[in-house]
This record gives sequence, structure tokens and C-alpha cells, in this order.
Amino acid sequence: MEGSADTEEPPLLPLSSFHISEEFGFLLPHPLTELPASYSPWMDIAHELPQLITSHQLRSRVHQMPQLSPQQLRGREELHLAHLVLSFITMGYVWQEGEEGTVQVLPRNLAVPFWEVSQALGLPPILSHADFVLANWRRKDPNGNLDTIITLPGGESLRGFILVTLLVEKAAVPGIKAIPRALGATLQGDEESLHRALEELAGAIEAMREALRRMHDYVDPEVFYSVIRIFLSGWKDNPAMAHGLVYEGVSPEALAFSGGSAAQSTVLHAFDELLGICHRQDCASFLHRMREYMPPAHRAFVEQIRGAVSPRRLVLSSGNPRLCAAFNRCVSALAELRSYHITVVTKYIAVAAAKAKARRAELSGAGPAAGKAPLALEDKGTGGSHIFSFLKSIRDTTREGMIRA
Repeated sequence: MEGSADTEEPPLLPLSSFHISEEFGFLLPHPLTELPASYSPWMDIAHELPQLITSHQLRSRVHQMPQLSPQQLRGREELHLAHLVLSFITMGYVWQEGEEGTVQVLPRNLAVPFWEVSQALGLPPILSHADFVLANWRRKDPNGNLDTIITLPGGESLRGFILVTLLVEKAAVPGIKAIPRALGATLQGDEESLHRALEELAGAIEAMREALRRMHDYVDPEVFYSVIRIFLSGWKDNPAMAHGLVYEGVSPEALAFSGGSAAQSTVLHAFDELLGICHRQDCASFLHRMREYMPPAHRAFVEQIRGAVSPRRLVLSSGNPRLCAAFNRCVSALAELRSYHITVVTKYIAVAAAKAKARRAELSGAGPAAGKAPLALEDKGTGGSHIFSFLKSIRDTTREGMIRA
């Protein structure tokens, strides 16, 4: 990564104060891969998750697990690894038997420490993008090859899904670093510096789209739809868990949380706010709800951008065609990224769902367990949104952010 050439002015929003890395962006830099020895009951289960789930033994292993206190965890990195581990165990516990064999209660020995770790981090007690991608990576060898820390059923396709999403986050880093420069330039009325920042932002968004293309190389659509997707599903706006989940020892009432979703990534929220993109009310309210699933410091970064002086206004008032072109390149790149995301979702959800339906029809006489792809979220994202209407709406409102000559 290249450092910023602009060193004479301190940035308007110092990234480090929002837990944002100059090298890794919103990714957790160098995540821990092991907890202290006293937490080995959690780590032992986490490292065996795919086998325990596919052999239908995870729930019985969790019932035998001692209830550990998170009090001995030290620092944000240990808390993030604990949250990652407990969230993966929770998803496996809930969905081990598929959508027709869900549970209504998360046992106390899992629910209480998961809740306490979540409270300490300001994250919800469910698997989110912050766990699944941002904190779930390690270097496999000195050559820089990456691997996941914790996994679920889905084999190489799951690994590919996580790591390609991580590469999209990494590609965004120059754009994230351009945000404080763009805001500082706007505040000072410095059109040349704003132009440079917008060009960096546009380049980063274009690189994110290129990184997303790699999904086709590493993720099998049938495995994603039939095996992986259910473990990302939550218990809010999900017919398979219409009543939510009771966290035993935490609350007698069932709680409802959304599953993991790309809408929980801070990157596009930050870019939308910088560029002044305004989404329609239903989509905007869903996106704002997804911010509750971000680490609080990242959420605060987005809110700071939202409250800052608007680069769009400077572009409009400047009458500078070169500046306007750079701004529109950013908006166009963002719309194209969202269009490409729709293409990917079509392949991995819509087409895969149609194939799963056809397969169910063929196997309907072959016994109750045959061809069991999940049904509950066929037309919804794992976060609970109506996926295609949502994605097309935010793509279209992004396009409307172009400045017309």
C-alpha cells in the first residue's frame, strides 16, 4: 500500500481513532488465531465445526461445554476472536438440522458468554460481517497466502466466499484513505486536492468490482445456496425462525437479529455518505439498521462523514468540469459495482434456487431428507431484505447521484 503524499495537514478524520487501519481498512489487522488456554473448550469445538455439524454432534458437544466467563479476555483482539468463535458455534447450533430442525433456545453456557462478549464489543450476539470476514483471516504461509481462522460446512467454496469478500474489503482501502482527504479539501475549498481524492476513490471502487469477479473462480453456486447460505441466516424476518431465539440466562423473551449481510460492510455506507447518495426510505431504513451490526467505531466513522461538509456541494458550486467528471466517475463506479453485485446474486441465489426447486421435484419421492436446499429465504437476503428489489433500488438511486451538466 502506498502512503499518502499529503502530510502537511493532519487529516480531518484520523482513521486510527475509528479503528481503521491504513493498510487493512476496516479489516481487523493481524487477528489472533488462538484464545488463552482457559478458553480451549470454545476453541476445540470451533476448530471441529464442519465435522460436528455434518455428523449432527454439535448440539450435544455444546451441551457438555462448561460455562466460561469472558472476564479473563484481554484487549479488543481477544474479544473479537471470542465473538468470532461463539458466533460460528451459535450458527452451527441453531442450523445443524436445517431450517426444519431449528431450536428455540440457545443454552445458557453458550448464550451468556456470547451476550457478554457482544456487549463488550458493541456488536449483536449473532454472526455478522464483522466476524465472518473482517476478523476471520490469517496468513497461511510467508508468501502472504490467506486462510480463514474458523469455518463451517461448505469446504473450499466457503473459504473462497470469505476470502474473496475479504479481497473486496482490501481493495477498498485506498478509497477509505481518500475520505479524510476529500473532506479536508472540501472544507478548505481546495479543488485540486478534492480531485485527487475523488480519483483515488473511483479507482478503489473499480478495484473492488474486479476483486468481486473472483467469486466465480472460487465459489460453487450449488454449494453456496444449498450448504453455506443457511449458516448466514438470522432469526429476524426469517419464516424458519419466526419467533426469534431465546438466549437462556440473558432474556426470557425471544430476541430477533438479522443474519450476516454485505449490507453490514462499512465500506459502501461510507462511500454513499461521502458522495451524498440518498436511497429510498424503505432501503435506507434497512441500511441504517444494518449499521447496528458494525463495530461501533466504524459506525461512528460513517456518522462523522454524514455530518461533514458535502464534497458534492463544492463540485456543484465550482463549475469545474474536471472536478465534476471525477465525482461522476466515483458515482458511476459505485453504480457499476452494485450492478455487478446483482449479477453475482442472480447466479448464486436466483439461478441456484431454481435448480434446487427442480431437484426437489425430481427427488420428492426419495425420502424426507433428499435435496434439502433451504426454502425460507428463497427471495430474501440473509439479512432479511427482499433481495432483488432492494439491490436494484440502491443501484438505481446510486445512478441518480450523478451530477448532470
